[in-house]
Amino acid sequence: MQNYPIGTTGKPWGDEEKAEWKAQQIVRRSYQEEVLDKLSNIVPNGFELNQYGALPYDEARYPLYAVLPERIDQNKPSVLVTGGVHGYETSGVQGALQFIETKLSHYAKHFNVIVVPCISPWGYETINRWNPMALDPNRSFFSDSPAPESAQLMKLASDLGVALSLHIDLHETTDTDNSEFRPALAARDGVTHDNWNIPDGFYTVANTPNPQLAFQKAVIDAVKQVTHIAPADENGKIIGADVVSEGVICYDKKALYLCGGMTDAKYVTTTEVYPDSDNATPENCNDAQVAAICAALEFIK
Repeated sequence: MQNYPIGTTGKPWGDEEKAEWKAQQIVRRSYQEEVLDKLSNIVPNGFELNQYGALPYDEARYPLYAVLPERIDQNKPSVLVTGGVHGYETSGVQGALQFIETKLSHYAKHFNVIVVPCISPWGYETINRWNPMALDPNRSFFSDSPAPESAQLMKLASDLGVALSLHIDLHETTDTDNSEFRPALAARDGVTHDNWNIPDGFYTVANTPNPQLAFQKAVIDAVKQVTHIAPADENGKIIGADVVSEGVICYDKKALYLCGGMTDAKYVTTTEVYPDSDNATPENCNDAQVAAICAALEFIK
């Protein structure tokens, strides 16, 4: 059994343990300075900043924004780029912002591109996988979701009223997955989790029922120019899942209620950057996310 400082081994958390966990979380960086202030300056011509919600923990502090075309062209394919559903995965957020600033206008003539750069701003500020209720937003994309991060994004997607061709969800796999987040998950649920080897490098997670491996390969090949691709472990796996092609594993995104499963897009991928590599820098991680988005768009163009 893993030891975790909250709760009783083998017993799921109740409200008391969740409150104890929440009380230990502290703000470590500023959503206002690192996300909102940037957004106010980088939205290109032809796009608008749309507030689609706010988190109930502090609506003034945590407004939720998407960058949308001023006019949706029904003759163009529509694309969703999401970041920061796990707030601690920094390049998911900053990579989405970098894409808005440097590449979004280039793709506007081919696509309706919708970018939601920071789905979980409380998680961003506290560098957390969960929200304050000890819920993982990335396991909460289902009807009547108790996670406001997930519920409000699903409502945005529904309100857009467009069929999406592509959804790319930007993530990281970090060393803290083993040191903090998986032990916390095991403690919260009163179970045991085996830690896995944290893969050194970039990989993608395809959708099991519709993996689109040629599309995944195009993303991997583009990111190779920016950073290294994660090798399989000694069992031919990455984070416990079989490697189906270089740097690609599969999850059933709808069955797991993942952000990547919230749409019916034909092309879906989740990026996974490794920021703790000796060979990685924050800039390199952001560049990898942008390269992945651009490769996905080029593939379906």
